[in-house]
Amino acid sequence: MSMEAILQPWPWYVTGPLIALVMFLLIWFGREFGMSANLRTMCAMSGAGKKAKFFDYNWKEQKWNLVVVLGAIIGGFIAVFYLSKPIDIDLAADTVAALQSFGWDNIGDSLVPGEIYSADAVMSFKGIAVLVLGGFFVGFGARYAGGCTSGHAISGLSNLQLPSLVAVIGFFIGGLIMTHFILPLIFG
Repeated sequence: MSMEAILQPWPWYVTGPLIALVMFLLIWFGREFGMSANLRTMCAMSGAGKKAKFFDYNWKEQKWNLVVVLGAIIGGFIAVFYLSKPIDIDLAADTVAALQSFGWDNIGDSLVPGEIYSADAVMSFKGIAVLVLGGFFVGFGARYAGGCTSGHAISGLSNLQLPSLVAVIGFFIGGLIMTHFILPLIFG
């Protein structure tokens, strides 16, 4: 297999069954997947249960899920630095025009826009305000919904849980509102 073939994104017919296999194994062993649950576990490990009842539980039963976080970090590092190559993103003309109206340059040259994710953008007042407010809303939403997008969309839907379907629909509606209304207010 050539290096060029390795650096291509995996097709859906490989990754989809792999996700299904992982979900089958989690269901088989009576486990549920979700990334936001790991924050609760880390807080409980550090003694937050003494201050808040929410964190007062047997976190040792959830240690296995911390391996998921470690795997995501290591896997992300390997994918970015060893299994990918810089690519231009083929965006729709309307999307490019909308982003250019914000004054953004080099649209589609990277997976994340420098106007939001560069060190200068993050350390600006607007960047810090967006991070703090966005972090609050994501944390509040994950707690209010009883889990994060990965937990509901992957694990909850695999278990045919109606609350997860409602949460996923809410996530998509929130994403559309952010994309079409809030992002233009922040950067337009």
